[in-house]
Amino acid sequence: MTTLAFLSKAKTLKTNSNSNFFTLLRCMSNVPENTVYGGPKNQNPNQRVTLTHLRQKHRKAQPITVVTAYDYPSAVHLDTAGIDVCLVGDSASMVVHGHDTTLPISLDEMLVHCRAVARGAQRPLLVGDLPFGTYESSTSQAVDTAVRVLKEGGMDAIKLEGGSPSRISAAKAIVEAGIAVMGHVGLTPQAISVLGGFRPQGKNVASAVKVVETAMALQEAGCFSVVLECVPPPVAAAATSALRIPTIGIGAGPFCSGQVLVYHDLLGMLQHPHHAKVTPKFCKQFARVGDVINKALLEYREEVTNGSFPGPVHSPYKIGGSDVKDFLNELQKLGLEKAASAAAEAAEKTSKAESPGGGSPASD
Repeated sequence: MTTLAFLSKAKTLKTNSNSNFFTLLRCMSNVPENTVYGGPKNQNPNQRVTLTHLRQKHRKAQPITVVTAYDYPSAVHLDTAGIDVCLVGDSASMVVHGHDTTLPISLDEMLVHCRAVARGAQRPLLVGDLPFGTYESSTSQAVDTAVRVLKEGGMDAIKLEGGSPSRISAAKAIVEAGIAVMGHVGLTPQAISVLGGFRPQGKNVASAVKVVETAMALQEAGCFSVVLECVPPPVAAAATSALRIPTIGIGAGPFCSGQVLVYHDLLGMLQHPHHAKVTPKFCKQFARVGDVINKALLEYREEVTNGSFPGPVHSPYKIGGSDVKDFLNELQKLGLEKAASAAAEAAEKTSKAESPGGGSPASD
């Protein structure tokens, strides 16, 4: 159909019905219904949180909520709870993979976590950690890794640790490549070799000033936010006041622009001694989900052991009486006498259990 003929047909349709006219217009690939050029729109609470949304909250002094997630179920939970930012942290190395530090996790492993989270979290801003060893060598390496986290991991932004000149250059290069960056200062777990372990920072004058200056340098590099980890509240308050961008505290007191906690920690997910030794002092357990899980698993083991699970309610798939007889005959023809006896016995027990007052098969 030529353009002239199409417009002529559209004009005829408009005369007959405005509804049909606009339906036809929507078939034109060069007339999208919704574009970025449509002007400002009201924020829909069900839409993805953006940097603009975070800036608005920061400007209004509304606290920003951040929680880590590492898989589809945890991402769905964050989404349902209305959490602002979902951080796919390299803490997965510890709470998911069982390592003592964040150092062992690889980029490929992180990308698996990122993709799973991206499928589950529809609303939060998604931020992916750059794992140790994937961005330190050069700004080129840093940009390449950040690109993969967005393209292959489905993230909206990345987070990198530290404030050395090379890290500031990496952050600046990544921002210039068109990727949003969250900084991270204070206790930086990837630097425990230099820090001498998981040690709080900012506890003396020089260290405190360094935390503030490093946060400011990351801001100047283009970071949209900075995580402050394990620093005294006055130091976090100073950094928050000095910056124009939000600060996200973790073990940094109540004076930050927002807070972040690890999913497993805040839920009290892991009660195992191995995890207990690395559970941070600053973390409030809002639940003891680990106890609930352990109780459920013990009950499951007990019911399987005593034969009460599965009972009739959880054995929903039926075979008719006549089909059972025919099935037994076929088994006998095949010479499977023991199998036929087992099937007959199971059919009888199932029938008794389903009859009024029958009880479970384990009671027979």
